[in-house]
Amino acid sequence: MKILTIHGYMGSAENAAYGALRALGADTVSPQLDYDSDTPENILEYLRKILDESPCDMIVGTSLGGFFALALAIERDLPVMLTNPCLMPFLHLPQLGYKGDIGGFMRIFPIFSEIDKSRVYAVIGGRDEIINTHDFTKNIISRYDIVPEGLHSGRTLNLEYYFRKELERGGYI
Repeated sequence: MKILTIHGYMGSAENAAYGALRALGADTVSPQLDYDSDTPENILEYLRKILDESPCDMIVGTSLGGFFALALAIERDLPVMLTNPCLMPFLHLPQLGYKGDIGGFMRIFPIFSEIDKSRVYAVIGGRDEIINTHDFTKNIISRYDIVPEGLHSGRTLNLEYYFRKELERGGYI
């Protein structure tokens, strides 16, 4: 199984989700992205090219990477696992110092209306100190686990446990 992982804003390609997937033996493609240096549309196009050149069976997105992961999963009809997804970056990024065009996120956002809830799973930190719109996430997807003491960092979420559970449920491992 090959998985595209997409890190969050100011994050690393080798983040906690990447580490958990590698520990589970997943073949991962994990590009390092600089969200400040390009438009959301160009980043989405770059990720599409990665999928064209290296087809994957699933997408995993962390925080802002969850926004792009969900959009790609809908476009490509792929299953997706999200970690503390930032599905409304046009609300959160300005508070984090983002100076780019938030309008690009708003232009991509409507694709979420085409979501297949059965193909989406999320792990959400119950004490996420960065994203406060997880109620929206829970309303548009049907499968998620809340880690009561989990913060925004994937290192606080025991991702290997939750990812293993979801990959086994889907017959991927």
